[in-house]
Amino acid sequence: MLSTRSGARPSRRSLLKTIGLCGAALAALASGLPGGAVAAEKTKVTVAALAFVSSSPLFIAKDRGYYEAEGLDVDIQIFRAAQPVAVAIASGDADFGVTAFTAGFYNLAGKGALKVIAGQSAEIAGQDGSAILVSNKAWDEGFRSVDDFPGHSLAMTQTGSSFHYMIGRIAEARGFDLSKVDLKPLQAVPNMIAALKSGQVDAMIIVPHIAKGLVDSGAAKMIGRVADIAPYQLGGLFTSTRNVSEHRDMVERFVRAYVKAAADYNATLNQNDAKGERVYGPDTQPVVDIINKYVYPEKPNDAGVKAGAMYIEPQGRFDAADIADQLRWYKQHDLVDADVEAASFVDTSFVPGGFSVQAK
Repeated sequence: MLSTRSGARPSRRSLLKTIGLCGAALAALASGLPGGAVAAEKTKVTVAALAFVSSSPLFIAKDRGYYEAEGLDVDIQIFRAAQPVAVAIASGDADFGVTAFTAGFYNLAGKGALKVIAGQSAEIAGQDGSAILVSNKAWDEGFRSVDDFPGHSLAMTQTGSSFHYMIGRIAEARGFDLSKVDLKPLQAVPNMIAALKSGQVDAMIIVPHIAKGLVDSGAAKMIGRVADIAPYQLGGLFTSTRNVSEHRDMVERFVRAYVKAAADYNATLNQNDAKGERVYGPDTQPVVDIINKYVYPEKPNDAGVKAGAMYIEPQGRFDAADIADQLRWYKQHDLVDADVEAASFVDTSFVPGGFSVQAK
């Protein structure tokens, strides 16, 4: 209520002056809020991903407030296989996805539904990466080398999955016939693990944090790493074509937060010494603690996080040429439509270009 003398009504000039003072007070209050603005409602964003260490930039960005600083309210939804992640983005059930590339992803992208906008993990020689495991039963029966794959079975999630691609590229590199490997699509990673441990399948390829646990517990044997045989761009950050065209500002803000977190991850978990051995500094443990909350929520596993720290490029870059090479393989095996071209869905405008998965 405005105060007046002798009950007189305030003049128009007095009212304007009072309103001006109130506006100044509100502006001063707003300047003390994060971002220097009134606490506007944040843009709600849903992200689809797997609970793998390779998804870590998502987790780091959320826990360190990088999304919030960009005005984003991010909800991370955990999936159990890569293909449903791509479907969630294409259908509009999620805004961003981070996972390995698959035939299903490429077919959806080829129809104009998806855009690759930044990199995820990559298989690079000299860096921790996907391990090739054999069951104890198969090991005892003589399965001791990658060259022994013909005549044996391999667990994978789905036909056209990244696991399918990896064994295909290994077959090319080692010169054996992929058709001689009995491929077993088991739909989800937990099913793959159970089948390997029980000896129902002879082998599987899996991310390092899972591989380490199986090997250390004596449940399986490791016979090699994908990165040492067939390095490649394993996965990426992608969004819908609609988001890129209609909500570019939101996409740019999300990518900035993601790349900032990727740099944190790389600086603390991807550093090697002169001998190629992984080294850690005082900033590593806080990052490990964040990752544990998402990957090992029930029982933190620092060793598993460190063992599973696949290479992630610190600027969020990805190897577009390698993605084109992946398409070649998928088309050759009739898993991707012949008319799908990488140029139609690879968008390098959000991160600086130029990155090769080949170790230098």
